[in-house]
Amino acid sequence: MSTINRTQLFSASCLALLVTSLSFGIRAGILNKLGTDFELDKAQLATITATAFWGFPLAVIVGGVIVDLIGMKRLLMLAFFFHLAGILLTVFATGFWTLFFSTFLIGVANGTVEAACNPLVTCLYTDEKATKLSHFHLWFPGGIVIGTLIVLLLNKVGLGWQVQVGLMLLPTLLYGYLFSKLDFPVTERVASGVSTAGMYKALLNPLFIFMFICMFGTGITELFTGQWIDVLLKNVTDNAILILTLDTGVMVVGRAFAKPILKQFSPQVVLLMSTILAAVGMYLLGTLTGNAVFFAALIFGMGVCFFWPMMLGFVNTNLPKTGALGLNLMGGAGMFSVSIYTVFMGRYYDRIVADAGGDSSHAGQQVLQTTLVIPIVLIVAFTGLVIYMRSRNKTAPAPVVTV
Repeated sequence: MSTINRTQLFSASCLALLVTSLSFGIRAGILNKLGTDFELDKAQLATITATAFWGFPLAVIVGGVIVDLIGMKRLLMLAFFFHLAGILLTVFATGFWTLFFSTFLIGVANGTVEAACNPLVTCLYTDEKATKLSHFHLWFPGGIVIGTLIVLLLNKVGLGWQVQVGLMLLPTLLYGYLFSKLDFPVTERVASGVSTAGMYKALLNPLFIFMFICMFGTGITELFTGQWIDVLLKNVTDNAILILTLDTGVMVVGRAFAKPILKQFSPQVVLLMSTILAAVGMYLLGTLTGNAVFFAALIFGMGVCFFWPMMLGFVNTNLPKTGALGLNLMGGAGMFSVSIYTVFMGRYYDRIVADAGGDSSHAGQQVLQTTLVIPIVLIVAFTGLVIYMRSRNKTAPAPVVTV
């Protein structure tokens, strides 16, 4: 371990996640432009967007299975090559199918980054897993903020979406170079001597299955809404993309202060409070108009802020034997649910518009109001989780919650 530089590995991991999030932010900002340039309807745009979300779980699950075998370094070099190919194919896209496959490659790259970096962070910082996962994952909303601002700035100066996408090549080349030069540790599961059979047995724990199912809902609530915000609210405000910037900016700040928050509240309590705020924020996004929508985005951002890192941190802390595969199955569940839901809601959006005789003024808000059911169900689920964990901790030694 003497040759392992965890600060540099963590920094390179954040840079790789930045590329992942830039792809979300820039794609959210150029989605309507792609539809116009290539004459695509909302269902086709939804299908293209969804490929990133089902490419991600495919990669993250496969990566979770093989990361202990081939090592995190090889997995991250694969991510680099997938990012490079996906970005270049997007820049030179000619229509639906090139956009479809390029977005899929970027989704695979994004999933491969998470498949390697989540277990890398937990094994580098075994004494503060939840905190460092939150610090690592702040670069996801952080990159979305940067991506949306890039779109706004370059649109103002008249540079096309190809240039905006092409800018992702710079951090991609940099993280590929850094990872190629650094030494990596083995995963925490391998280092602790937990067998493969023991890992698979831990995945059958009812608590893991419960959290896995809940990840469907947290993934949709956070990522579907963010990725489609420009489409959903384009008739409510002229600054829909700025709403995403505000929403994700709140998430950056929140995740940066994860440590003091986790000193006051357990991960499951944070999840419950987050879900309540997310539900209120989504309700307001679906009902308010004009500048009031920015207040809704502020509340919504506070709600979804801790979903992803806290779900992963809870599982890895309370079910450590699930290892890298457990982390990656959770991430895969979140992204897979978004891929299915995005296609379904794209068609639902088109149907609302068709039923209204081509008027799309309220279609986006109707989609948000329908989606509101998900965080409401999660409130019930996480209330049950809080009660269960309190009961469990009264009858058994509480796990050490690393923050």
